[in-house]
Amino acid sequence: MTLNEAPLELSILMPCLNEAETLALCITKAQAYLVRSGIEGEVLIADNGSTDGSQAIAIGLVARVVAIHDRGYGSALRGGIQAARGRFVIMGDSDDSYDFSRLDLFMEQLRAGHALVMGNRFKGGIKPGAMPKLHRYLGNPVLTAIGRLFFGGPCGDFHCGLRGFDRAAILALDLQAPGMEFASEMVVKSIIHRLRITEVPTVLSPDGRTRPPHLRSWRDGWRHLRFLLLFSPRWLFLYPGFVLFVVGILGMAWLLPGPRPVLGVIFDINTLFYASLAVVVGAHSIFFWVFAKRYGMREGMVPPDPAFLAIVRQLTLERGLMLGGALLLVGGALGIAAVSSWGSVAFGALSPARAMRLVIPSGTAILLGFQIGYGAFFLGVLDIRALDVRGRDR
Repeated sequence: MTLNEAPLELSILMPCLNEAETLALCITKAQAYLVRSGIEGEVLIADNGSTDGSQAIAIGLVARVVAIHDRGYGSALRGGIQAARGRFVIMGDSDDSYDFSRLDLFMEQLRAGHALVMGNRFKGGIKPGAMPKLHRYLGNPVLTAIGRLFFGGPCGDFHCGLRGFDRAAILALDLQAPGMEFASEMVVKSIIHRLRITEVPTVLSPDGRTRPPHLRSWRDGWRHLRFLLLFSPRWLFLYPGFVLFVVGILGMAWLLPGPRPVLGVIFDINTLFYASLAVVVGAHSIFFWVFAKRYGMREGMVPPDPAFLAIVRQLTLERGLMLGGALLLVGGALGIAAVSSWGSVAFGALSPARAMRLVIPSGTAILLGFQIGYGAFFLGVLDIRALDVRGRDR
C-alpha cells in the first residue's frame, strides 16, 4: 500500500484465470454489495495470467487488477491478500458459484472480532448441479472429517471457497501453498495458531462457465490430504508407530519362549520376525514424529508445546547414546549366545526355530540401538538453532 492510498474496511478478492464469462457478473454483485452496505471497500482481481480478456473486463468495471505471475490458486490468492487495501478480506471464486451481493453474515462476524469466517455450503444449501456427487458425498465430507479429527476447530466445510478474514492475522500465518491446498492451509494454520474462527451458512450455485473447472478431483483431493497429513505428525507418525511398536513388542514377548498354537495354527519364527519388524518400523516412525514436531516448533509452524519440550529436554545426546549403547550390548550378547549355540554342534546344521529365537531379537536390539544413537545426534542438530549458548530453549 502506498502513502497516497487510504486504508479500506473491506477488499473483496477474486482469483481469476480466464473467467471472462462470469467475471463481470461477480464484480457487479460485489460492487452492489459495497454500495448497499455503505462499506468503504474495493473489488480486487488477482489475475493469474488470463488470456481471454478478463483483465480488460475488470478494468472496465473499475475493479482493481493485480497481476500474479506465479501460477496456482494459492499463489493467486496469496498475492491478492498481500496487495489488498482492506482491513478485512472476503475471497471467493469468480465463476458466479457464490453470491457476492450477500456478504452481510461474513462482515457481521468479522466486525465481531473473528479472524477467520468460513462459509459452510452444507448448512447454506447446495443447488442442483452445483457440486459433483463425488465431492458432495465423499471428497469434502471425508477431508473435512479428517481435518477436524487431526486439528479440531469449528469448521464443517474445510474447502468452501467463500471465506472472510482479518488480513493482518492471515498474513502473519505466512501461508505458502501454491495450489488448491491453500484452502486447507489457511484453516489448519488458523486453528494451530488459535485464531478466532467461526462459520456462516453459504449457498453454492452452479457456476456460469461453459468450460470445465480448474479443479481436478483426485489430484487436488490428494494434495489436500497430503497437506493434512504433513501438518499432523501425530497422525502420520506417532499413532501408527506407537501401535506397531506395542503390537510388535507383545508379539515378540509371546513368541520368544516357543511356538504358539492358536485354533490349530502354529505361530513360530516367521511371525516372530514380522513382530520384530513391527517394533523397528514403529520405533522409526516415533522418531520421525519427534523430529517433525521439533522442526515444526523451531520454524514456527506449530505453537510451543511445553509438555513435549519437557520430554525432549530429557532426551539429551548423552542419554540417547547411553541407551543406544545398552541396546547394542544386549544385541551383541544375544549374538554371542547364538554363535555359542552354533558352536555347541561344532558349527554344523542348526534348528532354524532354535537359532532364530536368538538371532531375531539380537538383530532387533542392534537396529534399535543404532536408531536411538543416530536419532539423538539428529535431534541435537535440530536443536542447534533452538538453543542459546547456555543450552536452554530460547
